[in-house]
Amino acid sequence: MGKFIVLLSFWGLPVLAVGQQTNSLDSQLQVLAHAKEDTHKVNLLFDIGKAYFLANEFDSALYYNNVCERLISKVGARQYEHRCFHEFVKIYHAQAAYRPALNYCLRAIETAKQQKNPFQEALSYRALFNIYHNLRMNDSAVKYGVYSLRLTEEIKDTVNIATNYANLSWLYMDLNQNDKAIAYGQQGIAAGERYKDTSGLLTAINNTALCYHRNGNNKKAIELFSKQLEIAKKINRKRSIVRAHINLATSYYTVGDTAELRKTTMELNDYFENNPKTDIKLKCFQYIVNGYNNILSNNFQQAEHHLLEGLSIAEKDSIADPLLIMYSTLSTIKAAQHDFKAVNFYDQKWDALSQTLQEQELSEYAIELETKYETEKKDNQLKLQQVKIKQKNILNYILFGSAGALLVISLLAYRNHKHKQKLQQQRIAELETEKQLTATEAVLKGEEQERTRLAKDLHDGLGGMLSGIKYSFQTMKGNLIMTPENHQAFERSMDMLDSSIKEMRRVAHNMMPEALVKFGLDTALKDFCTDINQSGALRVTYQSIGLENETIEQTTAITIFRITQELVNNIMKHAAAATAIVQVTKTDGNISITVEDDGKGFDPVILKSGKGMGWSNIRSRVEYLKGKLDVQSEPGKGTSVLIELKA
Repeated sequence: MGKFIVLLSFWGLPVLAVGQQTNSLDSQLQVLAHAKEDTHKVNLLFDIGKAYFLANEFDSALYYNNVCERLISKVGARQYEHRCFHEFVKIYHAQAAYRPALNYCLRAIETAKQQKNPFQEALSYRALFNIYHNLRMNDSAVKYGVYSLRLTEEIKDTVNIATNYANLSWLYMDLNQNDKAIAYGQQGIAAGERYKDTSGLLTAINNTALCYHRNGNNKKAIELFSKQLEIAKKINRKRSIVRAHINLATSYYTVGDTAELRKTTMELNDYFENNPKTDIKLKCFQYIVNGYNNILSNNFQQAEHHLLEGLSIAEKDSIADPLLIMYSTLSTIKAAQHDFKAVNFYDQKWDALSQTLQEQELSEYAIELETKYETEKKDNQLKLQQVKIKQKNILNYILFGSAGALLVISLLAYRNHKHKQKLQQQRIAELETEKQLTATEAVLKGEEQERTRLAKDLHDGLGGMLSGIKYSFQTMKGNLIMTPENHQAFERSMDMLDSSIKEMRRVAHNMMPEALVKFGLDTALKDFCTDINQSGALRVTYQSIGLENETIEQTTAITIFRITQELVNNIMKHAAAATAIVQVTKTDGNISITVEDDGKGFDPVILKSGKGMGWSNIRSRVEYLKGKLDVQSEPGKGTSVLIELKA
């Protein structure tokens, strides 16, 4: 039931002494009240927001960064945009609000590219890795983790190379590839020492030590955690100090070192007494460490008191990692006290939470795991019955043993029958899906062919005729004698003819964009977003990765264009949004399309029963490309649509 503690840094930040920070913040706020609206005030707002961030007062940090963003726009100081967006990323990430953090991170990347600043770009890609990792989108996390490392090395950004290696160590540890995680962690330690990067060094040491702890090599883990604590104390990096204490205490508890655990616990309690505003998750681990200390001292009642106090906090805020450890440790205490009813209670609590987390990460295996659990439960019940029968007499054992065997055979036969039925139903569903996809393919191809034909007829046929009529009228004009009234009517008719030609060309372009056929998907999408921006209906930011020199099969390109077109049209019609982001990425034969807006949002459940043609067309096209569609939205919080498909 025991679990390892996983505490990882997002990125290193300097921590000010509390007294200095408070005095500095007070004076900065006084200066702010009389500051002129220029770049000096922008920098002052950055400093104030940073001070609130380091004090874990995230609402205040967010407020001053919003003020800063408005001021940057007002004075036209675009050189500060990336820093402002990156500050939003840090604040939202610290609050576990990963969706808005992702939105600002993509804006920061776009800004860095526009300003041709590779250092800012690498910084934002490292942040993008962390966000995707926390969203459990591990494929994207691996991709951007490796990409950010390569970019960081290319620009020789020695300040952040160690952090990159540490991040990859963290990711592979989460994927249970500890050998690879240790290898990246050791590279991070070496880079941190070589380039004097204390922040990256501390993160790499922390993650590598956790890998050793998971592998059961607590001697090596304690050695690294002690090194982390020594460095953190030397530079007064408080978050690293408390994390090192917590992980050291866990390791000492694991190896049963009572003296060192008691010493570490006292130091940890002193830290929290002097830093009452420490992160609530770390506060939960303080109660766990105090519980560990009392367990090794055989003071189970006091250990239970600490753990229950921490449990109330962790359950209130649904902090999963501490909850699992507390349930497991309370079960251990109750077992030592021979209170097996309580043992069963905490075991069930642990099982329920653990199962919920597994379902979130591995939902596709939920049914299989549940079936396996129920089967094992039935097998255990059957074995228990057989043991009781054996204690009575041999005759009853044979009789009931035979009955039990018959029951097992019946269950297996029934399960085999149900399994065959399930396979048949799956096959029927697959055939039905193939049939629907074939029909959809025919409809989509027919639709695009008809669009192409109509666009060509409009442009070459009707367009030519209208242009010919216009030319004829212009020729006739010189040979006609008209009254002023007739001359005005003639000119109005010519204007209407020009408008008709333009409208015909616009309709033909929408039916089959010329840029899509001539220049490909990337250019067509860029032109489409530019047209939307020029119309003033919506501010759209377009970003593509890996499409520049790629050729995509025309049917697939047309389908992706139509999907994106429909999503953006939906935003303009229904979302009441001011801005939107369109991102298309192609890597290793996979294409992902992300369309996000800051509109009014909605409950995605309504899409299941919705009958609108827009979403129906989008789903049909995604199914045709055998892709996956994920819609994330809440009322008042905008909408994010992610589509993943094979190129």
